[in-house]
Amino acid sequence: MKLLSGRQSWMVISVLSVCLLAACTSRPRGPIPVEDRVAGQSTSRPVQRVQPQVASESARAPAPVATSSPVSMGPAMAGSENAGKPGFYSVRPGDTLTKIALDHGQAWRDIAKWNGLDNPNLIEVDQVLRVAPPVIEVAANRQTKPVMAQNQTPANISASNTPTPIASSAPASNASNAAPSASASVNVSDDGMTFAWPHPGPVLAGFDEAKNKGLDFAGKAGDPVLAAGDGKVVYAGSGLRGYGNLVILKHNNTYLTAYAHNQTLLVKEDQSVTKGQRIADMGSSDSDRVKLHFEIRKQGKPVDPAKLLPARP
Repeated sequence: MKLLSGRQSWMVISVLSVCLLAACTSRPRGPIPVEDRVAGQSTSRPVQRVQPQVASESARAPAPVATSSPVSMGPAMAGSENAGKPGFYSVRPGDTLTKIALDHGQAWRDIAKWNGLDNPNLIEVDQVLRVAPPVIEVAANRQTKPVMAQNQTPANISASNTPTPIASSAPASNASNAAPSASASVNVSDDGMTFAWPHPGPVLAGFDEAKNKGLDFAGKAGDPVLAAGDGKVVYAGSGLRGYGNLVILKHNNTYLTAYAHNQTLLVKEDQSVTKGQRIADMGSSDSDRVKLHFEIRKQGKPVDPAKLLPARP
């Protein structure tokens, strides 16, 4: 074993001293013990160092406040403000202008005019249509007091100053032509309207409000179909499903009559007809057999024709 020299020994001792000094003065890692004095006893507990958390910019920013904005449902359909009002009707799926007119006792042309419909075949579900004629409000007659001069009083106005009414020399007939009759706008009562049988054949099926809205007559193809009363043709065509070739007559502001399943139509729309006039030939259009389906509608509602037709001889 080789002995160290004095200088080398001194160097070794110095290094060991430095190491021991560093070991004694080094601070232990980990939590620092803290003394707790409880009832004279000293205990130590580690203190946990909490790293401060810095909130992110997004967390510190105030949360956006949700604002409720109305959901756009698209523009309101024209006339929707009249939905549910008397004299107006909301279109349902499967409706046609002809059906709506028949159900409300009107001419389809009138409904188209009241609603400004350029194309009567183009109507939409939930569209609100006027189905009654617009009411024209007539201003009440206002009585005006005569204007008197400052030097006149009711006492000193002589009778000679009162204008004398001028007798009209025009005949009464001319007066009636100048102004429309007041009765023209009044619905004709049931007593004022009489109907005739539209066909002499036997009745196949009677009135049933749920199943059959009129009377069905038996006959042969080509048999005459007769107008049940004086009136005007408001529809002549085949645009109403289930009726085939159809004629609708308007007799007054209360009653319509309908003649369905015809083979040939002999009248046109806007044509005036008289009671008993031949308006069609019986047929089987949109039907399983030759027959005439006849309806009477009172303000659009089907009624039993047997109660309005005269007794058969």
